[in-house]
Order: sequence, then C-alpha cells, then structure tokens
Amino acid sequence: MEKPKVIVICGPTASGKTALSIELAKKINGEIISCDSMQIYKEMDIGTAKPSIEEMQGIKHYMIDIISPDERFSVADYKKQAKEAIKEVLKKGKTPIVVGGTGLYVDSLIYEIDYPEINFDEKYRKELEERVKKEGLNTLYEEAKKIDEKAVEKISVNDKKRILRILEIYKATGKTKTEQEKESRKNEPEFDYKVYALNMDREKLYEKINKRVDIMIKNGLIEEVKNIYKKYDKFPTAMQGLRI
Repeated sequence: MEKPKVIVICGPTASGKTALSIELAKKINGEIISCDSMQIYKEMDIGTAKPSIEEMQGIKHYMIDIISPDERFSVADYKKQAKEAIKEVLKKGKTPIVVGGTGLYVDSLIYEIDYPEINFDEKYRKELEERVKKEGLNTLYEEAKKIDEKAVEKISVNDKKRILRILEIYKATGKTKTEQEKESRKNEPEFDYKVYALNMDREKLYEKINKRVDIMIKNGLIEEVKNIYKKYDKFPTAMQGLRI
C-alpha cells in the first residue's frame, strides 16, 4: 500500500525555508507543519523569527503558538502532535509540508524515532549548570565525549543545551543518546517523507543571520525577552532558543 507523501524542507537558520515553503504551499495546495522547537511557544515571536500573519499569506500553519513559555515540551510531545497535524492536512486532501531547523524534531518524524520520556531531574540540571560556571563548558563537553563520542561529533563545543542533554540522558537511563536512538528505530515511517535540505554559501549565510539579528533587535527583541521574564517564573525549555 502506497504511503501518503509528506514534503520536508529543512536547513539552517536564515536559509530561506519559510519563504520557500509558503510559495510551495500556494502552488501545490499544501499546508505547513512547523518543525521549530522554539516557535511552539506563545509570546516568543521576534526571537524565534516566527512568520507573521502577513508572511503566511493565507497558508495554514500548525505547531506554532501552542504552549506557554513556562511549560515543558519534549520531542515525544512534538512527534505526537505533528503527526496529528499531518493527518489533519491529508484529510483535507492537501499536501503536508514540514518545515524547520530543529534536527531532533525532523529525525523523530522521518526516522520514526521514539524518544523515551525521561523524567527531568531539576537538581542534576542545576548541578551541571554550576559546573559550567566553575569548570567551564569544555570540561562537560569532554565528559560527554567519553560517554557518547558519536553524539558529540554532531554538535559544537559551545552547544551547552545538547552537551548537558547527553549527560542527563545517560544519568537517567544508563544508556547513551546514540544507543537509545538505535534501539528506538524499530518501526517503519508512517508516511513517505520527501526530504529537501537547503544549502547556502557559509559567508552569505552568516551575513544573512547577522542582518536578521540586527532587525530583531530593531523590532524589539530585548523588550520581548524582558516582558516574558516579568510575566513567567520558570522557563523549562523555552529560553534555550535564546541561549538565556
């Protein structure tokens, strides 16, 4: 039996995914499922480069503005809700277009990875954050490398979020992130994903990113962050997107 086709457009920040996906959706009668781990949060608009109503040009978008910044949201949560959105688009007789730059979210769909629900250990996270301050991030990077060299190969030495996650997964389960991903790829993907990755000259990309940041600040990024800090007491995962 032929599986329903789902288009996936991925690529780095500022590579043009949003504009391309909207034009494509208009041409092929599609609707867009965001695959961005920060655009899911309400009130975080400027810093996440969330498309405006005008930019959406009448194309329905899913998985945007679905939870508050003080709520925790896992990869498993994303996979479940994104697949529900894909099925909703297909029921309309339209083409689902998954768009985003969060690799973990993309992988959870196209490889049918079932990431286990891991209870968040707030005490251990605080211990790791304190170690970063005292010992430096590089120390934890090397520690993570000894635990799961394959996973560490895919991340930057400055990627605190993913370095800490490797350590947290190992402490909570006794297994590495790589082992878990291998064990979880047991099922065939439910849909026929057609994946397209955007690429761009690195210098041009960095120039676009720098310009984007300047525009964000001009449009009120600092005020947006201040307002969110005033309104909420905790940010389990939301502020990771702004490295705060």
